[in-house]
Amino acid sequence: MRGYFTADEVRAAEAELFQRVGAGVPMQRAAYGLAAVVAGELRERTGGVAGRAVTLLVGSGDNGGDALWAGSMLRRRGVAVSAVLLSPERAHAKGLAALLRHGGRVRDDVGDPDLVVDGIVGISGRGSLRPRAAELVAGVRVPIVAADLPSGVDPDTGAVDGPAVRAEVTVAFGAYKPVHALAAPWCGRIELVPIGLRLPEPDLAALEPAAIGAQWPVPGPRDDKYTQGVTGVCAGSATYPGAAVLCTGGAVAATSGMVRYAGTGAAEVLSHFPEVIAAQSISKTGRVEAWVFGPGAGTDDAARDRLTEILATDLPVVVDADGLTLLAAEPALVADRRAPTVLTPHAGEFARLTGSEPGPDRVTAVRRLAEDWQVTVLLKGRATLVASPGQPVLINEAGGSWAATAGAGDVLSGIIGALLAAGRAPSWAAAAAARVHALAANLAAHTSPGPGAPISATPLLHHIHPAIQTLRALPETP
Repeated sequence: MRGYFTADEVRAAEAELFQRVGAGVPMQRAAYGLAAVVAGELRERTGGVAGRAVTLLVGSGDNGGDALWAGSMLRRRGVAVSAVLLSPERAHAKGLAALLRHGGRVRDDVGDPDLVVDGIVGISGRGSLRPRAAELVAGVRVPIVAADLPSGVDPDTGAVDGPAVRAEVTVAFGAYKPVHALAAPWCGRIELVPIGLRLPEPDLAALEPAAIGAQWPVPGPRDDKYTQGVTGVCAGSATYPGAAVLCTGGAVAATSGMVRYAGTGAAEVLSHFPEVIAAQSISKTGRVEAWVFGPGAGTDDAARDRLTEILATDLPVVVDADGLTLLAAEPALVADRRAPTVLTPHAGEFARLTGSEPGPDRVTAVRRLAEDWQVTVLLKGRATLVASPGQPVLINEAGGSWAATAGAGDVLSGIIGALLAAGRAPSWAAAAAARVHALAANLAAHTSPGPGAPISATPLLHHIHPAIQTLRALPETP
């Protein structure tokens, strides 16, 4: 897994590193990595390094020192480097001296560079850019490479509450921070530069795509339709028959060994997926290993009775959409469940469940709900979060918002249900499903009806299997 570490965790690891290596060594390592990335960007964007121009936006802390030292290294490669010092009297003295010694200069404006390096604030910064920095950043018309994180974006929550840097590339020093996933659109591409930190086990992590592919359930030589997991789906209604189709389709496409459907949408489901076995009631559905309840299911007494019947089983259950509305009104329905329960709210549904919006600190919010209710919670968003009691929060940064379309959540709940039916742990099932779901949306958006075109849930459904195959083809990281 890829771990993400808070500012406090990184500072503690840095303090330990300073006891092991010589003074200034960590900054030199960070600066060397930053300079290498900037040089690579210059080469990629302009065709060369020597003779190009870079402007450094330099704050008063070590982040500014990293930028100044990197600037001195770029000077030695023939780059024209200028520094705008936002707090001249507090600029990193040794870094500034190195830059000037190698022919860099100080200026008052950004000028006309090929690239800008953001060294304004680092992990100790909080809040938006100060007026002078905001004015400079607003005037930048070339790509920005951020040192460690984009200034003005909170390192731990990714919150942006005012002017901030939007980088093309962010060079992370020593460790990934939560901002790199929670505020990915502000970070751009992330490049990690190791500096020798010894880090704890992460409380926030992402599953590696190749590992998801390697662990995705596929039939073995002794498997049959039952041993691969049977997914039960109770979704849809006369008002929302499409929800039944999309949710059931998600389970089918995720390669569940068998999918059984219970509900009033049987005709619509079977017209799309004749392999599904349909019944009119839960009691007549037959053997299943996990249930999915909620998309388009309604919130009347009959729907409540169906949810109660499903939750009374000792099987894993995914509750989505209308099912979450029912739980918000009656949390006691899941209070004493011992079997795995996965709730999949978007921000509005989260507010109904808890009485408040997730707020800027989404990681803490989703962790608290999971602990309070003793369930697994998947909080939807471009950065989807999955929390289970006593476990690290898992994060999936989608790389885009193509799945922000009606019905996409119905598909996701079906995928999660299929993984639970196959015996996967709830936290892994939810996070892996989110990764496949996001990749399917990206594949759909770039193939049909045209590259980069908005999609609907139906083409997303059709790209689930290609997404799984893509992940399975990835080489595992040693």
